Amino acid sequence: MDIRTKQRAVVEALEDVKGRDIMVFNVARQTAYFERVVIASGDSNRQVNALAASVQEKLKSMGARIAGVEGRRNGEWVLVDLGDIVVHVMHPAVRSHYNLEELWGEKEVKVAKPKPKAKAKPAARKRAHAKAARPRRRK
Repeated sequence: MDIRTKQRAVVEALEDVKGRDIMVFNVARQTAYFERVVIASGDSNRQVNALAASVQEKLKSMGARIAGVEGRRNGEWVLVDLGDIVVHVMHPAVRSHYNLEELWGEKEVKVAKPKPKAKAKPAARKRAHAKAARPRRRK
């Protein structure tokens, strides 16, 4: 699976459960173990666990392998290891204390929403077809 598709799916899964302050960092130059770090916040232990579960469910349904999950029992900081992407979901207080953005924050990735493919309007297609079918006049 393409890394961009995977990171977009992670962000969408976090947004579905109202994750806050979602940041994606490209860390390919900093470590050889993974390419992206995603950091998000949840307001309660229940929401942090729900955010992590949402990421797991969405990626598993897409056929991605979940390498591991840590911290579900505590619920203040849950780490989801997807192999080439590591997702940290945590309480805002824990997030500010550990300040992972400073550690990994060399280059933030902007995650773009997939653009729907534009279809040509029927009238435009008819005009193009009619124009091609018309015989050319000589001057």
